[in-house]
Amino acid sequence: MHIASITIDLGKTTFHLVALGERNKVLVRKKFSRSQLFAHTAKLPSSLIGLEACAGAHFVGAALREQGHQVRLIPAQFVKPYRKSNKNDFIDGEAIAEAVTKQNMRFAQLKTQEQLDWQAMHRERDRLVQRRTALINEIRGFLLERGITFAAQPIHLRKNLPAVIEDAEQNLSPRLRWLLDRMWQEWKQIEIDVSAITEEIERISNDDPRCRQLRQIPGFGPLISTATVAAIGNGAAFRRGRDFAAWVGVVPRQHSTGGKQRLYGISKRGNVYLRRMLIHGARSVLFRVKYDTGGFGQWVHRLAQRAPLQQGRSSDRQQTGAHCMGRIVQRPRLPTSAAAATGGSMMAVEKALRLESTKRFPLFHRHGGGYY
Repeated sequence: MHIASITIDLGKTTFHLVALGERNKVLVRKKFSRSQLFAHTAKLPSSLIGLEACAGAHFVGAALREQGHQVRLIPAQFVKPYRKSNKNDFIDGEAIAEAVTKQNMRFAQLKTQEQLDWQAMHRERDRLVQRRTALINEIRGFLLERGITFAAQPIHLRKNLPAVIEDAEQNLSPRLRWLLDRMWQEWKQIEIDVSAITEEIERISNDDPRCRQLRQIPGFGPLISTATVAAIGNGAAFRRGRDFAAWVGVVPRQHSTGGKQRLYGISKRGNVYLRRMLIHGARSVLFRVKYDTGGFGQWVHRLAQRAPLQQGRSSDRQQTGAHCMGRIVQRPRLPTSAAAATGGSMMAVEKALRLESTKRFPLFHRHGGGYY
């Protein structure tokens, strides 16, 4: 019995294993608990195993890879076209097993423990920031009902809230003062927690060489650099910077047919948190590029003249996306003589970088010309 591919439909406590042979014939259908699953896969010969990229997939994938199996993660939207008729766990497993054998399928990378730790830190920080915003809005609403208002920035509320709570002349009941004091203490604790996580992220960004390379890109700081590495690792899943920009959802959405090109707004696919951080980085670049007379500054000025501000920010992210992938694969710097010869043209700089990198690092390139 020759097994072409194996798939495991993941769950919290139960796992459904499906093995396909030649011509996609179902050979095995079994249901396991977590302990039974790893005991069974350890007895199997080295095989191609497909998993749907969902919660727990990185842990299961790492455990299977340690057993000698070839593991591939498939996003759920790419599995759905292979599912036939009704839906259950075994049918989902068959669809994954069929999709994992396709040569042109797009797979997700297994994240390392380090990447998962960084990702958890970013998610916890984002949760705390959202909680802080909700808390500030709630305090403002309570005070507005008593006729007390503050300017829009949180700094004004933070400076004046303790005085308002202590001021006996304010139209505040004792119960509301007690409640506002508890909310003020909660706000201060959230600020401490956000600062602690931010400091740890900055330390990671300073110590990791990949983050230091990314921070050379305009608009990339500790938060964006660590979030990017946590999301894509070394960037081997992308052939070129344009692929990374498409994955993060900052390229136009296309719906073309009949030879007519129809392009709409940015697709907004992929990692929502990373895309938001990248757009914030682009906004900071646009604010500070006014006095930049180099090639990048001239490109941003031309873009601002012909495109709206928000569209300009997304285009800025596409441009820096190419630089991002180049930094991740450790593309060499452009020599000074080559930079002078290009006359500041961004396309010429990219071409010179690609030619120089192909000579020095041929293993990083495919025949199609993209970085791997």
